[in-house]
Amino acid sequence: MAKEKFGVAVDEEIVREVDELVDECDDLGASRSEIVESILTAFVQSETNHVERVREIIIRKRKGTL
Repeated sequence: MAKEKFGVAVDEEIVREVDELVDECDDLGASRSEIVESILTAFVQSETNHVERVREIIIRKRKGTL
């Protein structure tokens, strides 16, 4: 499958969490990019209503309740 690069800006807390996952997956040599792709893959392949969930997260972040 072809890959496409795109830049994203994330909160520092998310960066810390991703970096912790990178450290925990040291034996796999996983990069930040690979970790983020894995998280997105798990989300997209889940049974959840993606539009509803993403909208909820955006609204909560904007209100400061997440």
